[in-house]
Amino acid sequence: MKETRIWEILAEIPDPEIPVLTILDLGIVRKVAFEGEAPIITITPTYSGCPAMQRFESDIKEAMTKNGYEGTEVPMVYDPAWTTDWITEEGRRKLKEYGIAPPEESSADKKALFYEDDIVNVTCPRCNSKNTKLESQFGSTACKALYKCNDCLEPFEYFKCL
Repeated sequence: MKETRIWEILAEIPDPEIPVLTILDLGIVRKVAFEGEAPIITITPTYSGCPAMQRFESDIKEAMTKNGYEGTEVPMVYDPAWTTDWITEEGRRKLKEYGIAPPEESSADKKALFYEDDIVNVTCPRCNSKNTKLESQFGSTACKALYKCNDCLEPFEYFKCL
């Protein structure tokens, strides 16, 4: 029962960079355990240099304390490495509704990281056209790229496949 409550609390913690997503939508929470009454919440970074990881850790500890759980530990594990495959279907839906194209390729296809035109056909989150063009491999955060739709002419960000 107490593990279920921890998962419910975690489901309310937003991603600090994309607030429509929760940390559960991103798939960074790997395990919930307890040492006595203190929760141990294991997370995996989205990538090794992600600046949000310290924020995730402090947000998790703060949420646990607010809900009566003291002494929460938040260890990070790097194996297996996080991939965009871990983003939930709900998370992908939320990204699209927010105007960010969710990852379209499986992370098993590393060619997608190099944005080869025949590999990454990014769907515009506004009009659903695949007639899009990469404008910049760098968006507002390191995990996003900037695209433009050639049909509706709107720019949009794409959550890069990893």
